[in-house]
Amino acid sequence: MALLNILEFPDPRLRTKAVPVTDFGPALARLAENMLETMYAAPGVGLAATQVDVHRQLLVLDVSEEKNAPHVLVNPRILAKEGSQTYQEGCLSVPGIFAEVERAEHIRVEAQDVHGASFTLEAGGLLAVCIQHEMDHLIGKLFVDYLSPLKRELVRKKLEKQRRQAASAAPATAAL
Repeated sequence: MALLNILEFPDPRLRTKAVPVTDFGPALARLAENMLETMYAAPGVGLAATQVDVHRQLLVLDVSEEKNAPHVLVNPRILAKEGSQTYQEGCLSVPGIFAEVERAEHIRVEAQDVHGASFTLEAGGLLAVCIQHEMDHLIGKLFVDYLSPLKRELVRKKLEKQRRQAASAAPATAAL
């Protein structure tokens, strides 16, 4: 398996709308495995294909404490939403930033597995939040879009500053 590069806000590729998966061959299963490895290494609890610059409707997640209960959802579609909950969300594409976002408390989602078999999943709590968050990525939406324009601009500037500081702290390399 391989670690994939995670795009970071404000990269415009994060705004690309994902298209449905139609090829359920070995490449899809390999991509899902690589996404899971990338998500665990980051570390995170969810990752959408859009975040790794693959614009297909695929997401992976694992909200278990032991990191041993992965879910892979291909072409997910929410069938029902119920209730409301507010969670402090973060995102691998917006590192180090957290904000409260209101989402449905319970959802029923229909999806396919990497072989194309359809299934339905009932989710509540953190799992429901995570699925909704990752599904937003598939339509080019980020959790910062739930913030005011001013707060979103502050996030962009903070990330820009972090990148500049990281770049200046990196050791210089000389060509030999």
